[in-house]
Amino acid sequence: MGRKILFITTDQQRHDALGCNGGKVARTPVVDGLAATGINYKRAHNQNVVCMPARSTMLTGQHVRTHGVIANGIPLPEDTPDVVRLLREQGGYRTALIGKAHFEPSSAPGGPYFENYAASKGLHGPHRGFEYMELCAHTGRAGRSLYHYPKWLQENHPDEVDFFQEYVTPEKTISCKRGGDTGAIQVWHNHIQREHYHTDWTADRVIDWLGKLDEEEDWFVWMSFPDPHHPWDPPSSELKRVNWRDLDLPDGYPGSVEATIKMLEGKPRHWLDWYLGKAQFNYELPPEFVPAEMTADQIREVNAMCHIENELIDEAIGRVLSYIDTRGWGQETDILYTADHGEFQGDFGMMFKGPYHVDALMRLPMVWRPAPVAAVAPSVVEQPVGHVDLARTFCSIAGIAPDPRMQGAVMPTSEDGTRERVITEWDGGYNGHSIHLRTLYRDGYVLTVCEKSTVHDGTEGELYDLSEDPRQWVNLWSDPKYAALKSDLIADLYDNLPEARQQPLQQVALV
Repeated sequence: MGRKILFITTDQQRHDALGCNGGKVARTPVVDGLAATGINYKRAHNQNVVCMPARSTMLTGQHVRTHGVIANGIPLPEDTPDVVRLLREQGGYRTALIGKAHFEPSSAPGGPYFENYAASKGLHGPHRGFEYMELCAHTGRAGRSLYHYPKWLQENHPDEVDFFQEYVTPEKTISCKRGGDTGAIQVWHNHIQREHYHTDWTADRVIDWLGKLDEEEDWFVWMSFPDPHHPWDPPSSELKRVNWRDLDLPDGYPGSVEATIKMLEGKPRHWLDWYLGKAQFNYELPPEFVPAEMTADQIREVNAMCHIENELIDEAIGRVLSYIDTRGWGQETDILYTADHGEFQGDFGMMFKGPYHVDALMRLPMVWRPAPVAAVAPSVVEQPVGHVDLARTFCSIAGIAPDPRMQGAVMPTSEDGTRERVITEWDGGYNGHSIHLRTLYRDGYVLTVCEKSTVHDGTEGELYDLSEDPRQWVNLWSDPKYAALKSDLIADLYDNLPEARQQPLQQVALV
């Protein structure tokens, strides 16, 4: 019997959502406990700030430009490296993914991909190295793809299906539906029973799958929660946990439309254009949404919903860990926790996500609690790591050789000085606009080059000194005092850009 692996991901969860990372509202004692007894990575970044590219990097161990899924709507090819397939074929692991996958487009015409049709055909795998998959997304309604969760809800609790609102309109755009107490975008009160909501469902299905395994088997389970991604609709029975009226506005909120405009004028033009509703640069938000029109109370209510959903996730994880302990597996189980990307939640006067490489979207929660039998001392690691490091880390835990095409490195278990930088990229657009961003974090600085596109002329960029400006409001790109540092960081960025895929992949859908 070797080391087992529980890999936990959330969707659109900020680094500071957790108590162990400074969160002061949501109670997250389970993950905080994992951080206290394991390694808490304080500067973990994704390699892209939307779902499909980020998740493809986790699975392949490759940078976005290498595996080719540079935007949502591009299916991950089957011939890329696949750490789960390695675990199964080389390590003899039993493997499952339960929850949100999103390696394939949800809205592909005709639903040609496994994730689109598996539930409707009664299939659970094998697929992409997973012998078992049971899938959900952000709603209990059958939509563009019928996942296992809405099918289960319809078959077992049909009266609760309509408690979910439509996430996507018939025109296949993100819904502008408003609700809650403040009329906030993508907020509504969901009267589903808590135990039937997709957070508890995901934990229940993980426990059920683990319950079918023999005691001596090694396993890898990816438990993938769809929350706290919008729509923000936790069970209404749980709204008492956090009263939005009691919340302060986030520290990253400038305080007024006028103050926000003044701050955004110092950034590349796509920031202010989107804030004022002049242009939309990605599909991932309702098309009629104008950030400048949000009220302070709407920001508070969205944040309250996120905090509630984060608490439910933490409690669901606790149930799974308790079950693992009852099976006698606790001492041999490595637990890794992260998110695919963050969420503005009012920072910069914004909501949702897009081509903006700041901590709200780029910096992640990342915790690794090694199996106690490994006798790894608890640690806080400040040096940078990324999603690209996960695949080789899983291989190291399992004692198998990684695919040589995998990039990244095994994540350090202490502050050992082996890491200097982490890179995040964006190549995509929407509605006739395209944006190309290359971002480097190194030595407490975040530098973003806005390459030539339909939006930028190739001279714009961003530079932030996080020690002096943790909110990333003051863009130093054009400050002559930082010219030498900027040149050095740009050179370092381009010297370390990974190999690009020779043939670009086709985007077959928007998400």
